Amino acid sequence: MEIIMIITASILFSTGIYNLLQKQLLRIIIGTVLLSNGAHLFILTMGRLKTGAPPILEEGIDLYTDPLPQALILTSIVISFGVTSFLLVLAYRASKLNGTDNMEKLRGTDYD
Repeated sequence: MEIIMIITASILFSTGIYNLLQKQLLRIIIGTVLLSNGAHLFILTMGRLKTGAPPILEEGIDLYTDPLPQALILTSIVISFGVTSFLLVLAYRASKLNGTDNMEKLRGTDYD
């Protein structure tokens, strides 16, 4: 199961980096989202995907699932949602003001 998660995370990382290197603002935002989702899967995989009881102390249960990766991922999901929302609003405003979403045209010339 961990091999499948690592392969999925690497596919998300590679497609995210590919989209980050594009010129359109929306593709850059999609690349950021894919990178954050790949990081979530990577953190979950590094926390080991072992099965066990919920992390509630009871007698007779020795194998517990570690709740720390899930807590980190939950925090990361909230932060990435906020960053994505901010980037979407920023891209919308930039495209409205400049009439384009192409990074080459938004960058301007050396004399601007």
